[in-house]
Amino acid sequence: MVETQRIRNFCIIAHVDHGKTTLSDRLLERTQTVMQREMKEQLLDSMDLERERGITIKCHPVSMNYLAADGKDYLFNLIDTPGHVDFSYEVSRSLAACEGALLLIDASQGVEAQTLANAQLADSQGLEIIPVINKVDLPSADVDRVSKQIEDILAIPADEAILASGKSGIGVDEILEAVVHRLPPPRWTDHPKPRALVFDSQFDSYKGVICYVRVFSGSFPRNGNLILMSDGRKTQIKEIGKFCPQPVPLDALTVGEVGYVVTGIRDVAEIKIGDTLSLSDDSAEEMLPGYKEVRPMVFSGLYPLDTSDYEKLKKSVGKLRLNDAAFTFQSETSVALGFGFRCGFLGLLHMEIIQERLRREYDLDLISTYPSVVYRVHMTAGGMVEVDNPLDLPDTTEVLRIEEPTILARIHAPNDSIGDLLALVTEKRGTCSNTETIDETRVMMTCHLPLNEILVDFNDRLKSVTHGYGSMDYDMDEYQESALVRMEILVNAEPVDAFSTIVHRDKAETRGRALCSKLKDILPRQLFKIALQAAVGGKVIARETISALRKDVTAKCYGGDISRKRKLLEKQKEGKK
Repeated sequence: MVETQRIRNFCIIAHVDHGKTTLSDRLLERTQTVMQREMKEQLLDSMDLERERGITIKCHPVSMNYLAADGKDYLFNLIDTPGHVDFSYEVSRSLAACEGALLLIDASQGVEAQTLANAQLADSQGLEIIPVINKVDLPSADVDRVSKQIEDILAIPADEAILASGKSGIGVDEILEAVVHRLPPPRWTDHPKPRALVFDSQFDSYKGVICYVRVFSGSFPRNGNLILMSDGRKTQIKEIGKFCPQPVPLDALTVGEVGYVVTGIRDVAEIKIGDTLSLSDDSAEEMLPGYKEVRPMVFSGLYPLDTSDYEKLKKSVGKLRLNDAAFTFQSETSVALGFGFRCGFLGLLHMEIIQERLRREYDLDLISTYPSVVYRVHMTAGGMVEVDNPLDLPDTTEVLRIEEPTILARIHAPNDSIGDLLALVTEKRGTCSNTETIDETRVMMTCHLPLNEILVDFNDRLKSVTHGYGSMDYDMDEYQESALVRMEILVNAEPVDAFSTIVHRDKAETRGRALCSKLKDILPRQLFKIALQAAVGGKVIARETISALRKDVTAKCYGGDISRKRKLLEKQKEGKK
């Protein structure tokens, strides 16, 4: 057993793709937690999708023993964090389980939007930050420029930064020594009662829910009686242990350690991330700080392309829900698309990943409806309802006002694309409140935008106007009143529920025209004319007509004079007498 003073709990935080997981691999190799022959790239990212997109979706903690230069043994607990903005609550819980953080910055990219967001998050949690400039062996690395950015933007002295490369292993020893000397030992250890923080959970078909925990005080023995403090639920500890990086069962987890707890609970939704665990016979009075309920922000309908796949889809979303408590779903039907589910997600990346996993892991072909957010509708009769489906929007006569969620976005981009970015933000009904210069080539813009405007193509367009150099990070802001209406698409005067969307009144006409012309290209022609109309509250605002199919009367003409074809076409044009 390593004494508590020699335990170091830390995490690695960085912008997407700045080399977090590769650096963790080097740390595992250097501390001989994983032997060279068992090593594979991105060891902690176990999902194919994680490897492919180069992102971490589920974080996986790992314990390492390190013999420091002073001849003492130290226990390091590394908690890998997701770097994407959709998972910011998971990141904040992972940070709460640590005392320090390695802040990785790519030597050629410099400080990006999420580097700043994560550094501020770590700072607000009171963590000790060690800046690491990664990828210094790249030909395009510019260490001086990045050091200056660390001082100017993050307000951290540049001489504290360690130069490293996760790929070739430069600077790994210095990082390990810095963790020993610069990061504090576990905090809050003197609390009289046992307390542990749940920072993630995972479902296992044999064991049920596995909670990833960090013990702050006391000791949790195997077969002890647990209590979940958010709702007072009691259960027994079936198995307890730590990751090295594979799970290793132990008799108990003690102060400052990070590991896993297996309970008899079968539903991930019952174990809330950020919850505090205690022992029921010696229960703590107060929870660890920072717990909050996670609520989905973006909703979309998912329908199987082949209606006979409905049961398969039902099973598949049920399985995904087991591992992801932030994902919600309920069944709904549509006249056009048949049976499906209305699903709730944390954000856009979360939605993409779930749809991709359904297609890939469960082999389903899906149709997804236009994503929507949660609107607050204040009624004339008093009271307020929350609406996430355009079909549930009450009649305009009953509505007093509608409020929509807004976001506060920080956009990092090159100087020369400010004009295009401002045009993009204005087009999306946003305002830019602040512009700061990062260095001679980059700026940071602070913008307010409605959430439903960035749902579909904002990220793609941000990347294209900044030639791939822009990055964005956002936080939820408050709700604000807006002139929103429900736009319906009518096909031959029949409304099609699957195409209904909630749009801003000023944008309804352009959106309606775009949808109708797109449908005109997609829908097959019939033997009669089809009218496609976009309507708001009964008033038609855009129309396209799909013309009827005609018999090919010139089919029997091969060669010969053009006048013969013309004669046949004229005769068809006259129609029947």
